[in-house]
Amino acid sequence: MIIYFTQLLLFNLRTMFNPNNYSIKQDVYKNKSIIWVHFPNDLELRNQLKSVTKAYWSRSNTCWYVFDTKHNQKLFNLPIQLVGKEILMKIDSVNIEAFMNLQNKIILKGYSDSTLRTYSIEFAQLLYFIKDFHVNNMTSTMLSSYFLYCHKELNLSENQIHSRINAVKFYFQHVMHFSNFFIDIPRPKKPLSLPKSLTSQEISRIIAATSNSKHKLILKMVYGMGLRVSEVVNLKIENINSSQMVVHIENAKGKKDRFVNLPTSILEELRVYYKHYLPTIFLFEGMYGAQISIRTVQAVFKNAMNKAGITKRVGIHCLRHSYATHLLEQGTDVRYIQDLLGHNNIKTTMLYTHVTDVTKRNIQSPLDTLF
Repeated sequence: MIIYFTQLLLFNLRTMFNPNNYSIKQDVYKNKSIIWVHFPNDLELRNQLKSVTKAYWSRSNTCWYVFDTKHNQKLFNLPIQLVGKEILMKIDSVNIEAFMNLQNKIILKGYSDSTLRTYSIEFAQLLYFIKDFHVNNMTSTMLSSYFLYCHKELNLSENQIHSRINAVKFYFQHVMHFSNFFIDIPRPKKPLSLPKSLTSQEISRIIAATSNSKHKLILKMVYGMGLRVSEVVNLKIENINSSQMVVHIENAKGKKDRFVNLPTSILEELRVYYKHYLPTIFLFEGMYGAQISIRTVQAVFKNAMNKAGITKRVGIHCLRHSYATHLLEQGTDVRYIQDLLGHNNIKTTMLYTHVTDVTKRNIQSPLDTLF
């Protein structure tokens, strides 16, 4: 019901904002990127606006404005800038059309914003390298030489080279329709890295070292539900179902929805947080009404690690790994963990069994029997 109500508000807002009686303009105000929203003095329309985003009144400009965030860009049907102008400026004019064709094809195929950004940046690296040589005239031999250059001269990792190959391959296969263009281009072998996790004691220290109640709740939810950092920043109030003690994770990696269990230990803390901060749409808001940024959450985790005196070189994604590892140690079936994590392939989840095989840990080395 809450989801329907929010969608209805968005629909009404866009319907009532007829181009004949309102206008919007992106601008900089008080050193912040904002969107001016000009519309008639209509109480209902004003309440609709404030129901779906945080709107502010400027007395000096006699106009409402919202901060220029991705959420508000979508709300007002503005183009979302995923790749900065500095990238386009470094591409030679002969290859600008190819770059735009790549982006348009990715959008038409419904790939995520993250994939669009990654492929755009990686493809742009090739276009920088070839300068005014048209990318459509490149041969597979030329591309092999380029990837060899990435390996030998740029010292890119195997994962980075894979990412670059994927972007360039997408262009030639899906834009240019050269299906067999990459047959003779070898890929570097990826290293098999096991997921890094923290102990329960280390996670307790990290949470205890976090004094800010909002930040502490974020870390608890990331670990307690095995969330990706992108998932916790995109959580909305309507996603929390306290009556059934589940959380709806929307449009996660691979554009998949899933449900995860809401830890009972944080329910009361969640209610106290809501009453104190009064978020409007997103559960964890940043300074300007939109969802808190990924970088902010990453910084929260890093600061907590430092305060707790933990020197392991891990990022916040380690909390998700720790969640899976500790569930396995508690005897949870790996198939349930696969569903909770949202993994497509059970093989991905099975990696955690290499980290937490309790039976294997109890095997005694023959060296210990000699003395």
